[in-house]
Amino acid sequence: MRGRRFLLLWAAATAGFGAASGTVDLDGKTADPFAVAAKVRVFVFVRTDCPISNRYAPELKRLSDEFAARGAVFSIVYADPSETSRNIRHHMEEYAFPGAAIRDPAHVLVRRAKATITPEAAVFSGSGQLLYHGRIDNRYIEVGKSMPSPTRHDLEDAIAAALDGRPQPEASAPAVGCYLADVE
Repeated sequence: MRGRRFLLLWAAATAGFGAASGTVDLDGKTADPFAVAAKVRVFVFVRTDCPISNRYAPELKRLSDEFAARGAVFSIVYADPSETSRNIRHHMEEYAFPGAAIRDPAHVLVRRAKATITPEAAVFSGSGQLLYHGRIDNRYIEVGKSMPSPTRHDLEDAIAAALDGRPQPEASAPAVGCYLADVE
């Protein structure tokens, strides 16, 4: 445990704030999602075993379809270090999540996005500035209690504002879901 903690701290310290060099693709190769040209980057933190994350897959696909042509790039982030690439591939396929899957075992993106829950979203400008982090919408009031349909669309509003060059309606909104493993 002590060696693992040192490795995580070392990875965080050497990752640099401008890059996400602690992230990897599903083949285990270093992946910097901030290197991809985009007007807006949307990271959605999920877990394969979180039913709330899974329920949002169609909404995330809709948002990706709506905003991709305007320069929004979606990535689905798996922060659990014990999650296998095989399970992630299966999860992405089964639920048809949009965008690329990224593994963040050292929690570089987790810290940069201030994520603690799945599903939780983070919207970054093209230059890498965090513009919004939090829930996708207000459908879930608390774990086990949801509305038939949301009355607020926080992620959609954040992406639209970023693409339109408008100030964010809100910088954050509390997410409801499953906790990310090992997040301090």
